[in-house]
Amino acid sequence: MLPVVALVGRPNVGKSTLFNVLTGTRDAIVADVPGLTRDRQYGFGKVGPVPCVVVDTGGLVENPSGIEAQMRAQTERAVQEADRLVFVVDARAGLTPQDHFVARELRRCGKPVTLALNKAEGLDSEIVGAEFHALGFGEPLGISASHGQGCESLMEQVLCGLEPAAGAEQDADAVRIAVIGRPNVGKSTLVNRLLGEERVIASDQPGTTRDSILVPFERDGRRFLLIDTAGVRRRARVEDAIERASVAKTLQAIDEAHVVILVLDAHDTVAEQDASVLGIALQRGRALIIAVNKWDGIAPEQREDIHRQLALKLDFVPFAPLHFISARHGTGVGELVHSTLRAYDAAMREMPTRELTRTLEHAITVHQPPLVHGRRIKLRYAHQGGRNPPRVVIHGNQTASVPGAYTRYLTNVFRKRFDLFATPVVIEYRTDQNPYDKPGKRMRSAPAPRRGRARARSRR
Repeated sequence: MLPVVALVGRPNVGKSTLFNVLTGTRDAIVADVPGLTRDRQYGFGKVGPVPCVVVDTGGLVENPSGIEAQMRAQTERAVQEADRLVFVVDARAGLTPQDHFVARELRRCGKPVTLALNKAEGLDSEIVGAEFHALGFGEPLGISASHGQGCESLMEQVLCGLEPAAGAEQDADAVRIAVIGRPNVGKSTLVNRLLGEERVIASDQPGTTRDSILVPFERDGRRFLLIDTAGVRRRARVEDAIERASVAKTLQAIDEAHVVILVLDAHDTVAEQDASVLGIALQRGRALIIAVNKWDGIAPEQREDIHRQLALKLDFVPFAPLHFISARHGTGVGELVHSTLRAYDAAMREMPTRELTRTLEHAITVHQPPLVHGRRIKLRYAHQGGRNPPRVVIHGNQTASVPGAYTRYLTNVFRKRFDLFATPVVIEYRTDQNPYDKPGKRMRSAPAPRRGRARARSRR
């Protein structure tokens, strides 16, 4: 699984700004699951030698009360679930009593801590960082989260000694399926139904599954690896201290999977948590299937209303198929397995360059790209740039000006042509370089006529 890195420190030292840099997002709530906490966000780290899960926290405060007490409790849980810690301090404010308090709390956990001296742009890190040696975490690394300076070096030190997750290499021919959703929607019951035996504990009590459970099995000659995850729910409803790390584990399961099955309860409405974890899986590029469980207990007159609600709240994943099932009785589970295999095959499909280019040419013939400043956007050829999700790289000129509507049009064309079922399709544009733009190469112009000869000719 991906390592978990938590950003901790007193409030207002730049943890959220650093979180945005490390995850490549624009605001600290992009990878958040709404309603779980006030100031604890999760995202996939994109900076450093190996991928990781980054956790932003609200800050540790001594003698907190009210909201600050809740923030401290969530920060302590982030520290518990993390593999590595980044202690963020403010270089311009200097060492404070609050920093000493945070340092004492972190020393108790016994986990590797890297000291990040933020807001150090334009300063001598050795001079301003001298007093921070008193915290006992070694040499502080000067960074500027707002400018992105030093963040690569920081993560190299934080993740030193860790290897990339080996899950992709293990069971390379197995279809990895992550089953996610809120507590008590029937995830473990569905897993048992897929396995054909009571392999995992299924109970009506929410929170029965404490951690991600990996279960290998075979069906119809195909190898599978099921990942049953703990449910994601509002932290206000979590009373057991043992139940923790559900969001981090869900993100790790999504990262390991080929196909993600989001399980919903037909008796309940689609919550923000459901849309959020689905958005995270979409951001990661995983094939998506939505299983609406306990459908057998829904009255026929209510089913149409549920269909409309799902279409309204899940309109951002129109390619994700809906399966209405009963995990307890097995209704619709066979079709769900068929869709899972079809989604896996689509996510891993090889698309020949010749066929991709022909499809692009046909799409342009049917619907040409728009004009930009009086010039037509030219898209010349396409090739495959990756799998899981399928990535199509299109070469041409003025590609930076291709509007989103035309990209969606091309996405639908490629999806239909290559049967890219249940998987997001990524379109990547590359502008061909003009050979005359290279240094040392200039267009040769025709020599100008001599004035003397021109005048002589005019006199004649």
